[in-house]
Amino acid sequence: MRTGTWVTASAHIITAVVGSGVLSLAWAITQLGWVAGPVTLIIFSLITLFTSTLLADAYRHPDPVTGQRNYTYMDAVRAHLGGLKVRLCGLAQYANLVGVTVGYTITASMCMATICRSVRRKKCLHAEDNCHVSTTIYMIIFGSIQLILCQVPNFHKLSWISILAAVMSITYSFIGLGLSVAKVAAGAQLNEGAEATTTWPTVSEAHRLWKVFQAIGNIAFAYAYSTDTLKSSPAENKTMKRASFVGISTTTIFYLLCGCVGYAAFGEDAPGDLLSGFHQPLWLLNVANVSVTIHLIGAYQVFAQPIFSLVESSCRQRWPEVKFVTTDHQITIPFLGGTGFHVNCFRLVWRSAYVIVTTVLAMLLPFFNVFLALIGAASFWPLTVYFPIEMYIARAKLPKFSFSWMGLQALSLACLLVSLVAAAGSVEGLIQSLKVYHPFKN
Repeated sequence: MRTGTWVTASAHIITAVVGSGVLSLAWAITQLGWVAGPVTLIIFSLITLFTSTLLADAYRHPDPVTGQRNYTYMDAVRAHLGGLKVRLCGLAQYANLVGVTVGYTITASMCMATICRSVRRKKCLHAEDNCHVSTTIYMIIFGSIQLILCQVPNFHKLSWISILAAVMSITYSFIGLGLSVAKVAAGAQLNEGAEATTTWPTVSEAHRLWKVFQAIGNIAFAYAYSTDTLKSSPAENKTMKRASFVGISTTTIFYLLCGCVGYAAFGEDAPGDLLSGFHQPLWLLNVANVSVTIHLIGAYQVFAQPIFSLVESSCRQRWPEVKFVTTDHQITIPFLGGTGFHVNCFRLVWRSAYVIVTTVLAMLLPFFNVFLALIGAASFWPLTVYFPIEMYIARAKLPKFSFSWMGLQALSLACLLVSLVAAAGSVEGLIQSLKVYHPFKN
């Protein structure tokens, strides 16, 4: 049943976009400055809004109103482009999903470690060296939770998980914004932040440039969202275009507030994770970090389930006679009136292995800003720009070298170059971080 409207779709876009990436925007604005930072945010929002309108018309094929529905992004690419581009789209999509699950493991462990420090001793937030808490153990805890959740059959039908995650993401985002406003109101760092447009810290110009590129990647990561299930009347493409405008506009205003107010609060000392820059009040910071953790526990499953489904359906089709892959075993839980659940051996092994691998990767690369920037740089151009533009060109049958064709290709090429420099900055930041990082010690 198709029950979505432009209102529910707008809400879905807002809650899907406003995630942990918002916490890095103050740092990104710091690297770019008062002028370039907000302008970059607005440019990314306009590009995302434009390509989302193109993508809305690709929901049905061949006609955007009466054609056959494409229920997934890959289905739309298959219908409009076909061939090798379908595989490239799948590679980009699923690589992005894997990267996000690793990034969420890193972020959740940081928040759990912060909570531990505040509970153990209040001075830990003020004397980091004396009360160091390793994030490794919390990555293991987070991974252990995911090991259990990923075995729940039909997890994708537990809509309350998504609702809870959305509430948590809004909670910690507003807490971060509120604390930044309070710090600015108290007169902290505003003048220092204003001077940052003309005075850079004592670092080399090359290092500063790499940071700028990485900041662009952080902003790219912040602009990623999915579509909703919409009613057939009015036409889904018109409804989705309206929802995209409302959702992306609202999100951009919120991003500008979080990024600029966070920059005003901390100046050039803006942290990579906005919440980590505050030391008081402890109870409110704990609420924010608990909210982040709960959000990411659910969000991890949202991003991992499509990967699980792809591998499991592919294996069932390839080895339909292998019972290890296809057979479910009924497990009854004692003292629950015969209640039980189905266990599939292949699902148990495969999903557990996936969680273990992503957890180990997070332990080896526990760098919040750098990792989010790398994911954003790698996914923004192909998924947000290239495929929507190519599908529009194919559907509209634009002749090569026509004015419209050249304009769209120029936009795609410009976004590709931006993604490449953002990726280069993220890789350089990753290399620099690895030089001083000791796995399983930090």
